[in-house]
Amino acid sequence: MEMYLEHLLPGIAVEGDDGQYGSSAMYDVMILQALSKRIHYGKFVAESKFRKQTAEYSELIKNKDEDAIMELLTDRAVELKVIERVKLKASTFGQDLNSMGGDGGEEERILRLDPDAIGALYDTWVMPLTKIVEVAYLLRRLD
Repeated sequence: MEMYLEHLLPGIAVEGDDGQYGSSAMYDVMILQALSKRIHYGKFVAESKFRKQTAEYSELIKNKDEDAIMELLTDRAVELKVIERVKLKASTFGQDLNSMGGDGGEEERILRLDPDAIGALYDTWVMPLTKIVEVAYLLRRLD
């Protein structure tokens, strides 16, 4: 909740009170559910990684070596690709279409969200939380 209130929300909402409490609460719940869903997809990712390297993960799981499991499942090159994909999606789907002029040129494009801020959110919060879920899943995988 701290991540949402102190890091995500200030990056996507204009400061102040617009009086739209019902809509705000609805969107808060929707965003938190989407984040939870995305983070918990880590269980499926962890299972896929486990199946590709069963022997390595099994040994680490038996030893309950959380740090080594985290190191084995972390692929920074893949993470950087995800961040770039997230930034591209934020810049594509975060456009204010009402602000585009007649020809829709790049110089007229106004973004509702900062793609770099969304990429940083993924790098700082979403992917680390996803990996924590992956490690927790893997530690119970052999039970």
